[in-house]
Amino acid sequence: MILRSTIDKVFETAQVEEVIGEFVNLKKSGSNFKGLSPFSEERTPSFMVSPVKQIWKDFSTGKGGNVVTFLMEHEHYSYPEAIKYLAKKYNIEIEETEQTDVQKIEADERESMFIVSEFARDYFHKILLHSEEGKAIGLSYFKERGFRQEIIEKFQLGYSLNEWEAFTTEALNSGYNLKYLESSGLTIVKQNDVIFDETKHFDRFKGRVMFPIHSMSGRVLGFGGRILTSDKKASKYVNSPESLIYHKSNILYGLHFAKQQIAKEDNCFLVEGYTDVITLFQNGIENVVSSSGTALTENQIRLINRLTKNITILFDGDAAGVRASFRGIDLILEQGMNVKVVSFPDGDDPDSFAKKVTSEELKDYLDHNAQDFINFKVSLLMEDAQSDPVKKAGLIRDIVISIAKIPDRIQREVYLKECSRIMDISENVLFNELAQIDKKEFRDANAAYQQEKPLAPVLQKTAQIVEVDELKKYEREIIKILLLYGNNTVNFVDFVAGEEFDESEVEKSKKVKFSNEVSKEIYLNLQDDEIEFTDELFKQIYYDVILQLNQEKTISVDELINGTNIDIANLVTNIIMDEEKYVLSDWERKDIFIKTKESDISKMVLDAIYNLRRVLIEQKINNLIANENENLDSQQILETIKNYTNLKLRLFERLNRVV
Repeated sequence: MILRSTIDKVFETAQVEEVIGEFVNLKKSGSNFKGLSPFSEERTPSFMVSPVKQIWKDFSTGKGGNVVTFLMEHEHYSYPEAIKYLAKKYNIEIEETEQTDVQKIEADERESMFIVSEFARDYFHKILLHSEEGKAIGLSYFKERGFRQEIIEKFQLGYSLNEWEAFTTEALNSGYNLKYLESSGLTIVKQNDVIFDETKHFDRFKGRVMFPIHSMSGRVLGFGGRILTSDKKASKYVNSPESLIYHKSNILYGLHFAKQQIAKEDNCFLVEGYTDVITLFQNGIENVVSSSGTALTENQIRLINRLTKNITILFDGDAAGVRASFRGIDLILEQGMNVKVVSFPDGDDPDSFAKKVTSEELKDYLDHNAQDFINFKVSLLMEDAQSDPVKKAGLIRDIVISIAKIPDRIQREVYLKECSRIMDISENVLFNELAQIDKKEFRDANAAYQQEKPLAPVLQKTAQIVEVDELKKYEREIIKILLLYGNNTVNFVDFVAGEEFDESEVEKSKKVKFSNEVSKEIYLNLQDDEIEFTDELFKQIYYDVILQLNQEKTISVDELINGTNIDIANLVTNIIMDEEKYVLSDWERKDIFIKTKESDISKMVLDAIYNLRRVLIEQKINNLIANENENLDSQQILETIKNYTNLKLRLFERLNRVV
């Protein structure tokens, strides 16, 4: 268990904008930062970070919280893991008490898989550097590839002994559970005898050099293993299988090491293999990632999109590489990103070319040979299509199909004009072709939607549902007022009952002015009416606030945000960041000015209390009408309903509402 003093120090030291900036490309927006949501697919920023409040809010998904909750949401850390990550980042010593056996048992499966994977990374790395076989085979291979010692250590490269059970035996002897060795894909378990429940296990990566695959934050998700023998029956590369923590289509190799440089350079180089990434990184190109030998996916592109809008594909010159790059280009364009392509001389790939030139020559080559996708396709295919009108028309159509993927209309037009110039064809023809493609895509999408859309359910909106929603609405409003203005002292106007009655038997009241703290006024009103919150989360926040007031005399929002209850931290953050959506929309620049709530806090407080009373009274009336109270006779019920109705009329009067 991590000591509270350590947790407090982490929150005091960690800067939310610094931590989130490692995962999301943030741009200054007034006193805040904004960026694209890391939790949804979007092209317009809806993600806001407040350095002053040390919180964040994602308006596209409703998620929000502090620096710890971000790591829990984005990296799927547990609370202790997130604290430890931040402590390591800011060089804070972790003080903790010993975990009990029960706490160890309760560690979830996902966390157990992370722990096993980290053990495997350290084991393979140690075998590479210190065992005779590791040095003779694995380390020699990496040295032959030209990898320096510091690069081998940075990327945590390793070697798995050429023995059937070497790793698994070591892991089991170290106390790791076979269940997690199997679920993480490190060990293959086979059942030999069903009757006697006998199993046999062996290492998946036997006799391979090992490439740990990291999450954006640096956690080990899985491994890639390359065989060094000429065994034709064995695959050259083997990756970890899909698991709870490893999803190949959602991962880019090297992103953990490249993310800061990608954001700094505002460009990401995309290559095919592990060694391409390491060689380029070693030669000064640090903003480089790999799709790990798989076709590029939308999720991988979105990972890059959080850091930059610009991708440069470096591809191998073989036919398969060309086809893969074409598919990847269209996916990148669909995401509203900019794509360029660099091809290498015949026989070279990024790895081999980087070894032939100096770091400066490599940078110059990449700068001067990056082409937009139109020029790239033309340079590759035009020679074959030049003398064949049909092939040339097909190439032009292929380019227009790619342009149709671009969501930005201005960019589309620019690229169409470029295509017209290069291919010597009328702009009108290209624009007509684009219009035809757009129409076809719209028809196809509409047909698919009509086939898949579910029948709209018939909703019967009962009075009870409305009441519950209204209750939550005003309970939330009261919590919001407490969090934002609870410590303020303002002038209130209350109503004192008089003796006169009007024709409708509504008691007349007199206005009385007085000064009070917002939190005290809310507390006294709720206590007088014996009102309890129906929503458990609101109730917990309210009790925490009252406890703070009893102990400290003021409300500390930080205690709620930085507490261990993530649901409370998330809700409090959402409430505090509500107003920031106007900053995202930049309404002020459009001469739309939002009236600040501070202008009439007292009215806001009383309105919330009166409305809460009103809804509760309506509930009681509805319950009486439904005859839910069997202890009352009809006359008593009518009398009670009349009294409640008079109370409600008085509340309407105070709310200045027309009945």
